[in-house]
Amino acid sequence: MTTINFLGGCREVGRSAVMVDGIMIDYGVKPSDPPEFPLNGLSPRAVILSHGHLDHIGVAPNLMYYDPEVILTPPSHELSMILLRDSMKIMHPPPFTKRELRQFESNIREVEYEEPITVGDYEVEFFNAGHIPGSASIHMRGDVNILYSGDIRLEETRLLEGANTDYPETDILIVESTYFGTEHPDRKELERAFVESVIDTLDMGGHAIIPAFAVGRTQEVLMILERYGITPYVDGMGKEVAQVIQRHPDFIRSPKELKRAVRNAIPVEWRQRERVLEEPSAVVTTAGMLNGGPAMFYISRLYNDEKSKILLTGYQVEGTNGDMALKTGMLNLGTRVVKLKMGVEQYDFSAHADDRQLKEYVKRVVDRGAEVVFTIHGEETEAFAEWIKDNIGVEAYAPKNGEIYVI
Repeated sequence: MTTINFLGGCREVGRSAVMVDGIMIDYGVKPSDPPEFPLNGLSPRAVILSHGHLDHIGVAPNLMYYDPEVILTPPSHELSMILLRDSMKIMHPPPFTKRELRQFESNIREVEYEEPITVGDYEVEFFNAGHIPGSASIHMRGDVNILYSGDIRLEETRLLEGANTDYPETDILIVESTYFGTEHPDRKELERAFVESVIDTLDMGGHAIIPAFAVGRTQEVLMILERYGITPYVDGMGKEVAQVIQRHPDFIRSPKELKRAVRNAIPVEWRQRERVLEEPSAVVTTAGMLNGGPAMFYISRLYNDEKSKILLTGYQVEGTNGDMALKTGMLNLGTRVVKLKMGVEQYDFSAHADDRQLKEYVKRVVDRGAEVVFTIHGEETEAFAEWIKDNIGVEAYAPKNGEIYVI
């Protein structure tokens, strides 16, 4: 008998958390205002983390009470520590203590892709998920075989190979649903449109402020700009993350191209930010959803400049500053809410599977024996579950946070 407890990330994007027979898979935060956390009160025997984004690891240090092992890939180890330390600085009050964070790191066990290990009653194996460097889908082999997709992308990008879906036999699939119902634009056409907008902004004498997630997105955007002959500034945590990723060349598609892109970009320290704005510039900077970070400095100086633009490069969770900017043209600068005269554009450089890829992914896993599918991590999980039942013919559920399934 297998017990699956859904603690977060159900019918929403953010705060992913699923407990399988006492093993916690992910334990993240939702970057809303105020931040939202998974349902708690549980003490796992082990914690498995799919990748180093805060919506999957953001409050994992809170789970250290009974000293569980923390299992993740080598890049996820380094990236998680960078983001968790940063979150302690910017979240008030901090979501965990320094002691909990130290214990979290001391309990880490690094695991490579396709290196089976024993966790509780399961043999656990990580597979490349194609989402960010070190991201993993998690296969658990036991009396019942379970596959947790994590965040996945099947097609390669400039930074990463696509997901490896050569899984062992699977009975239950827990799949992300972020872009169900949405098709991503052609990547090459998207790149061209993005670059043209940057160039047009610079030609008009404006500034192209490019908010990007520190992990994965910043590095990919730098690679795109370098490929088209643009020398950007890079500000924020993405600089440090680029150095970490370069230490793990086996987890990226082209270490040489990444190295060239990082070398091409001009790093910015906080004292230099005013100087960056003295002439037209492209600035790749955190935070990707405009909830803090150096991006807010630049926008606070430019929001009245009709020649300048904010070029968002990823998904904007409902309730974030980026979501508000897109929908209303307004932005909360912390001390005041302003009307943006800057242009606001969104370019979907998604690290997630789109509608077509998600449907293909579920079909592949069902072909490997899956008879039950749970759809999570999305705002259209119920529709996705219905599509799976109607078109693939297996049981499918869109659980709510707090629901427990016994199989």
